[in-house]
Amino acid sequence: MSYAICKVPLAALRLAADHRSEMTSQLLFGEYVMIDQMEEEGWWLVECCFDGYKGYAKANQLLLVDKPVLVHHQFASGWINEVLCNDQLIRIPFGASLSFLDTEIPGFPIQYNGSRYMANKKANIEEHLQWITHQFLNTTYVWGGKSVFGIDCSGFVQTVFKLLAHRLPRDANQQVAYGTVVGVLQDAVCGDLAFFDEAGEITHVGILLNNHTIIHASGHVRIDPIDQEGIVNAATGKRTHQLKIIKRII
Repeated sequence: MSYAICKVPLAALRLAADHRSEMTSQLLFGEYVMIDQMEEEGWWLVECCFDGYKGYAKANQLLLVDKPVLVHHQFASGWINEVLCNDQLIRIPFGASLSFLDTEIPGFPIQYNGSRYMANKKANIEEHLQWITHQFLNTTYVWGGKSVFGIDCSGFVQTVFKLLAHRLPRDANQQVAYGTVVGVLQDAVCGDLAFFDEAGEITHVGILLNNHTIIHASGHVRIDPIDQEGIVNAATGKRTHQLKIIKRII
């Protein structure tokens, strides 16, 4: 079994071994993968060690390692952070993992003097959740994105909860299986997840800041009012998403 670490700020995971193929997710700097297949022309079929998500990545954006770090507890906390690798500057995004710094990776000498965010199941969840989510405000929506440079709705939720030391799967239709049901919006609290559907299929997810406000990635990461029917766009006053269910993860 072979493993690798993402050595670039962001690496695309694609549906097929082709740059023109759909990007279904991303790897952030410092993220580990298990290699399933080494394809021709420099593509590897990999499985993300954090969430089991599979896709094709370019081999030259990864570095082979002996074993992965499976528990991520420290992350880059600046919006953009400078790292020196082999004396070359790399700028990595907020939320990139730094947990590999506790180990030595041959051929991957790193110097990092920036600020760090230590993830743990904190007592004051609301304060930390508010701070983390607001780092992404106005980040553009990108299908498959997972960073402040571009993110989708479920990537936003997964990344925020990773920084709170909670592991969630990649996609909204997977995330909805976790947690306990909150029966009515009035009983929701900061950190609850709201899921939305079209024709019975879960298509969108966001994080409730309270029982009448949601932060979510729709066009860009934005804050909108929500009621028992769903989301209302704060700028236009139009309803955009139909509420299906609320789940409590933390």
